[in-house]
Amino acid sequence: MAGNTPSAEDTARLHGTCIAVAGQGVLLRGPSGAGKSDLALRLIDAGEKLVADDQSLVTRRGGRLHVSCPPEIKDRLEVRGLGLEQLPALPEAPLVLIVDLAESGAVERLPEPREERLLGVAVPRIELAPFEASAPAKVKLALQRLQFAGGAAEPAPAGADAAQVALVTGMSGAGRSSALKILEDLGFEAIDNLPLGLLPQVLSRDSAGRRKPLAIGMDLRGRDFAIDPLLEQLAELARDPGIAARLVFLDCEDEALRRRFTETRRRHPLAEERPLADGIAAERRLMRPLLARADLTIDTTELSVADLRRQLAGHFSQLRRGRLSVAIVSFSYRKGLPREADLVFDVRFLANPHYRETLRPLTGQAPEVAHYVESDSGFADFFDALTGLLSPLLPRYAAEGKSYLTIAVGCTGGRHRSVVVAERLAAWLRAEGVETLDISHRDIAGAAET
Repeated sequence: MAGNTPSAEDTARLHGTCIAVAGQGVLLRGPSGAGKSDLALRLIDAGEKLVADDQSLVTRRGGRLHVSCPPEIKDRLEVRGLGLEQLPALPEAPLVLIVDLAESGAVERLPEPREERLLGVAVPRIELAPFEASAPAKVKLALQRLQFAGGAAEPAPAGADAAQVALVTGMSGAGRSSALKILEDLGFEAIDNLPLGLLPQVLSRDSAGRRKPLAIGMDLRGRDFAIDPLLEQLAELARDPGIAARLVFLDCEDEALRRRFTETRRRHPLAEERPLADGIAAERRLMRPLLARADLTIDTTELSVADLRRQLAGHFSQLRRGRLSVAIVSFSYRKGLPREADLVFDVRFLANPHYRETLRPLTGQAPEVAHYVESDSGFADFFDALTGLLSPLLPRYAAEGKSYLTIAVGCTGGRHRSVVVAERLAAWLRAEGVETLDISHRDIAGAAET
């Protein structure tokens, strides 16, 4: 293949409709009248994006397949009973799933996993009855299972000296400005409210042929901010091995957003002439495609600025040089699971120091409490099993490109047992050579557990 122009063997024109579901291309196949456009229309109504209707161009680049639309039918969807409708379409999407449409009775209840080779690339394939009410949900469920199994298409691997780029967006009031300041402290050049049209120039190399690490804030206040063009830019960046770009989406619960806007007396960008709650709801609908596309989502509902700094440092610190950063947090089940947790371990089965009057006022950081918990007859076996689980996982996470892992350890009150196990686990990880390690005790200052 020369340049960006594929040879004949690298492109195929297929009879099928392609929809981008959470940014991933799904090819709907079936004869005329099988229900391709009907299912496509329901997926679009649920917030997904059209790529091509009826005819799809499939191109192989770098071992991956991409779907685009023939120019003569771009931005059009044929709706039975209405005719051709003009709909804005994405220019391209990575092909990750084929859906063959069949009658309801012809679909197996417990099908075996299948795949099909297109242009020499294996693509997972399923069969669905398109007119069933659950068909759109089944498409999304199939994608979720595919991603969980590691089968979804990944961006082209970035080179070892690729420039770090963090595109920071999310819900208004969720902390984008704070995130940009933190990234600036981590060595990024931060730019807020960059017009989308200037992004290519900002990402260009300097006179010495280098690219600086950049943190770029984009949200509804931007002059030309628009979802589809931003998704197109992200697709272009994913194909550039000289740039390691990540989309960071800062989210927050609606009630917390309402409280923040009320307390600061700031106006929401979509609530100029409507209630605040309506503006937040409208923005959430608008931003849904970016949330689905995000490489990193951080829920700031209960995060302090220090917590946000810890998470961003784990993901973006320039000193990590590709190593996995690990955070350990102890917590109280009474106050809910840590939202950022990747792995959660419940240690409420261990002996509870609360029932010893001399230990009750102390925390798990006290040697007396640690000795009491570790003297439980089940502690040694549990801790051996825990480290036995983590030992092979950590290098695999690092090999797969995961940059930051949060391990949460919980007990009833978050003061005694979870703190002891978290501290012991941190010591084990240091002994195993984990260089970037952070430990925090979220609820250690709370009331004594019972």
